[in-house]
Amino acid sequence: MSSFLTPLIVTPLDNGNDWRVEEPFEYRIGDETSSEVIIVPIGFVTDFASIPQIFWNILPPWGTYGKAAVIHDMLYKSQGIIGKYSYTRKQCDQILLEAMTVLNVPKFTRWLIYNAVRWFGGAAWKTDAKKIA
Repeated sequence: MSSFLTPLIVTPLDNGNDWRVEEPFEYRIGDETSSEVIIVPIGFVTDFASIPQIFWNILPPWGTYGKAAVIHDMLYKSQGIIGKYSYTRKQCDQILLEAMTVLNVPKFTRWLIYNAVRWFGGAAWKTDAKKIA
């Protein structure tokens, strides 16, 4: 089964929205024999889940799905290219769903976040692509 291999250690940034990863953060895709590991490096900046502030009292950016959101941020900001692996946007979103399942995020919350990313994440994917180019 997929698993988080290291603890997530972050420090808040002065802007109040972003966090800096302080130690490498690792997530294994697939079963325990899988070599597919996403490594979020020291210094990576995340906003956790990019949820509009109006919804924060229902779904805060750093909820039980926070670790999954950091992995998803890394996937989007790298355009799905992690080491020798390359993932489509849809696969990146499916990894988010998988990671939320590992974290035992309630089914409705997983469904809501996954579908919001599928419906509205295209703009972020395109914006991050422009930053890389």
